Amino acid sequence: MTVLLSLSDIEVTYGISQALFGVDLEVGEGEVVALMGRNGMGKSTTVKAICRMLPASGTLRFGGHDLARLPSHRAARLGIGLVPEGRRCFRDLTVFENLVATARPGHWDADRVASLFPRLGERRNQRAASLSGGEQQMLAIGRALMTNPKLLILDEATEGLAPTVRSEIWSAITTLKRETGLAILVIDKSMKELRAVADRAVILERGKTVWADAIEALTAETTEQYVGV
Repeated sequence: MTVLLSLSDIEVTYGISQALFGVDLEVGEGEVVALMGRNGMGKSTTVKAICRMLPASGTLRFGGHDLARLPSHRAARLGIGLVPEGRRCFRDLTVFENLVATARPGHWDADRVASLFPRLGERRNQRAASLSGGEQQMLAIGRALMTNPKLLILDEATEGLAPTVRSEIWSAITTLKRETGLAILVIDKSMKELRAVADRAVILERGKTVWADAIEALTAETTEQYVGV
């Protein structure tokens, strides 16, 4: 397996408060990795460090590049696509305008996104503000795919959504894994779905990596200890 993203001994500080105390994480090309842990343990902070939204110490590499030296827009151009927590669509733009706003040339275009999420095709000319929460989440994923990333990061992409919508999103993630070879880093609390789609899991506890292995090796006892579900 060729390593695409590699984090080693990552530390992050907010002012005088330290949030990460040594995060180690790898994602290989075409691999799905679950980043797990209880709330407040550093998962979203780790994502922000990867996307260069926060300064971090340690080794942070992507596709052979030193991410620590890059601003966030240049990290994105290397092929990091983020679906942030809370969706954050451009509410006054239409579905189509949201999709093309940050599009880059490649496999993913508006038609392929509509094939993955048919609802977006049906609502192509609607303003994002008029969409349901689940449809906005689909739009956020589609917008990230339109950047044609090498790595897709999904930060709590199914949180707070209706079961039918959550099922659609997990089905789309499964399709992405099976048909595209896209590397995916996914943060979620849905153990059943994570076990079905992830190759490996990494668990954070108090800002530090405490467990990393194949998802099949994740026992109920370890899950109870560090994730609480």
